[in-house]
Amino acid sequence: MSAHPVITKVESIIVSLPRQTPYLGPLGAGEKVTERGYVVRGGNRTLYPTRDSSVLVKLTAEDGTIGWGETYGIIAPQATAAIIDDVLGPLLIGRDPRDVTTIGEDFYDLMRVRGHFGGYFIDAIAALDIGLWDLHGKLLGQPVVKLLGGQRQQRLPAYVSGLPGQTLAQRVAVAEQWRAQGFRAFKYHAVVSFDGIVEEMRALREALGHEVELMVDLHWKFTAHEALQLIDRLLPYRPLFVEAPCAPEDQEGQVQVARHSRVPLALGEELATVFEVRQRMQNRAMSIVQPEMGHTGISQFMQIGRMAHAFHMRVMPHASIGMGIYQAASLHAAAALPNVPWHEYQHTVLDRNLAFMDTAMCCRQGFFEMPQGAGLGIEPLPTLWQYIAPKAGS
Repeated sequence: MSAHPVITKVESIIVSLPRQTPYLGPLGAGEKVTERGYVVRGGNRTLYPTRDSSVLVKLTAEDGTIGWGETYGIIAPQATAAIIDDVLGPLLIGRDPRDVTTIGEDFYDLMRVRGHFGGYFIDAIAALDIGLWDLHGKLLGQPVVKLLGGQRQQRLPAYVSGLPGQTLAQRVAVAEQWRAQGFRAFKYHAVVSFDGIVEEMRALREALGHEVELMVDLHWKFTAHEALQLIDRLLPYRPLFVEAPCAPEDQEGQVQVARHSRVPLALGEELATVFEVRQRMQNRAMSIVQPEMGHTGISQFMQIGRMAHAFHMRVMPHASIGMGIYQAASLHAAAALPNVPWHEYQHTVLDRNLAFMDTAMCCRQGFFEMPQGAGLGIEPLPTLWQYIAPKAGS
């Protein structure tokens, strides 16, 4: 065996958990589930899953140490798994997990002309990057946060994201329940604001009072002018930020909204690399950047976070569907940055899926409690494997 154990095996695993209510809440008028289990939300014409699917990676070093990674698998997870199994995984064999950032840069260079901005290839790199950091931390006997420059926060303030309910009254009631549990920040999703976006914020402010923070995800629904008109109507209810008002490719619109809005603009969940984020920061397209660990991996997440600090921007990490591994990675990275006032809490996903994980990580009374131990501090439990989904061609 080498003096420093190298990687001897790379495995991708697709898991898919059923859920009673589709992601973001009950179906709206005219919305229906496809035969493959997806739903197109009429509010923004975007595809969403009706199951909690994710792609895990298991990295085994020659001394038997295992590192776990995870990335997005909510749509066509077989595509990401195929890239890991066919392209990247074989190239990882024999590499030293201590070279995690170098490996990520090497993998990015491999596919520069084959989809290097976003998409399934970058998601595959993110999964392996997270797994490498977990393995690196375990081999050194250190939590990942300590390897990222040091730990600034012992626990992270969490905002409740998503208020599932068919009616506005039901969604307000959900927020009131979380308020009673000690949470003081809430974000609702415009794509399921069936009673109106302004009306929903008004109802939340009236019900929750002026001590809480409110924010809204606009899900790329509007042109710049439409977004600015809407933000003006939201002003009396003091939103902390407005998220994703324009299409991701409409950089000019994003800049226009950020320049003229009196409410901070947040965006970035769809931006997977520092190269994509850099131009938006230079153009001041937002005040808050929202890196999504399932897309970025730890290495790119930290580059984005450090660059945001140089631009005097806040980082409020995005969090979406996953089994908890990339959520743990997001907490490690966020706790090492100097500019993270809030972290998103997807309660309809995380709370249930953590039942399949061995970890001290949890979210309660308005805060994320950090995972403990070497590496990421999270391991799948055997009960998760009953939900393994077949890969393409199997």
